[in-house]
Amino acid sequence: MGLNNNDIFKKLRVAHKLRDTDIIDICALVDFKVSKSEINAIFRKEDHPKYMECGDQFLRNFLNGLIIHLRGPMPEK
Repeated sequence: MGLNNNDIFKKLRVAHKLRDTDIIDICALVDFKVSKSEINAIFRKEDHPKYMECGDQFLRNFLNGLIIHLRGPMPEK
């Protein structure tokens, strides 16, 4: 069918060659606390008992942090 948030997150992780610690650091840039176990649960297969669905808020915060990580913080106006 289509891509869900987990698929998008997995593709971004592979494309940018990110490790768990990198993802934690990127989320910290936008003051979003995430643990290594949460990240591992998101990357599990859907039929795994500890699989966790990546919510919109999680993906949104990660993307905002990734922008800051790649571009740097927004300059003051």
